[in-house]
Amino acid sequence: MSKFGVLVMGPAGAGKTTFCSALIEHLRNNKRSCFYVNLDPAAEDFVYEPDLDIKDLISLEDVMEEIGLGPNGGLIYCFEFLLDNLDFLTEAIDPLTEEYLIIIDMPGQIELYTHIPVVPTLVRHMTRSGALNVNLCATYLLESTFIIDRAKYFAGTLSAMSAMIMLEIPHVNVFSKMDLVKSSIPRKELKRFIDPDSSLLEDDPAEAHAVATSADNSGADPSGAESVMAGGSFKRLNRAVAQLIDDFSMVSFLQLDVRDEDSVGAILSYIDDAIQFHEAQEPREPVDELENQYEDGDMS
Repeated sequence: MSKFGVLVMGPAGAGKTTFCSALIEHLRNNKRSCFYVNLDPAAEDFVYEPDLDIKDLISLEDVMEEIGLGPNGGLIYCFEFLLDNLDFLTEAIDPLTEEYLIIIDMPGQIELYTHIPVVPTLVRHMTRSGALNVNLCATYLLESTFIIDRAKYFAGTLSAMSAMIMLEIPHVNVFSKMDLVKSSIPRKELKRFIDPDSSLLEDDPAEAHAVATSADNSGADPSGAESVMAGGSFKRLNRAVAQLIDDFSMVSFLQLDVRDEDSVGAILSYIDDAIQFHEAQEPREPVDELENQYEDGDMS
């Protein structure tokens, strides 16, 4: 029996847990079942308590105290421990039916998705090639304020593309926190960032500012941050990254405002399409629909 799930990923502060909460609320409002899994061993505050929490197996705080590792090393240790104890996941997820959407809230350390094989190993265990047979897609959140700094935008886009290549599952890439930029950036300008294009660097206001600042501070330390960012090497690096993204042509973004239920619903529709959720659902008889309406008090 197939199962369906979404892996919610992205850098720290991108709004992953907030999106998970909004998604759960939307699913409940539409009478859909979900199963919420927290795989961030440092997370503490939740709007909806997870149905399965990695902290019941291992926590980052305990690892740091007992083993003496730092936050990043401790997080990697937690995931390696999880991979050694995959029954923790299997026993909870295996009984779920195809009616459930499994929502997996991931930590924000991007090295887990980009160059350390722990998350790819976890994904293989969960998907059809592994034990759980979950139709899984990834939703990669990138904070919309990244578009204000083109270099940061392309760096974030590169991390999303790297995750796509590493995990080898369908991806839905999302600009989160759109409410922070909608009032300050015109809609036409926002559309330019939906499909990353190296031409965005040609009119980068941050680059122009850096050049002007460098000219005003000609005697500044050449190894300082402002001097480096105004230098030719930094520009060439940004252009190389942008051209690489352009050449692969894999990444495009959707826009998310978690305060708008229609926006959350639109993201969910892309997730459902990616995992083919609706194709696996049993068609409902009209009498079932009427019974549900009576139960919900929608008809008298």
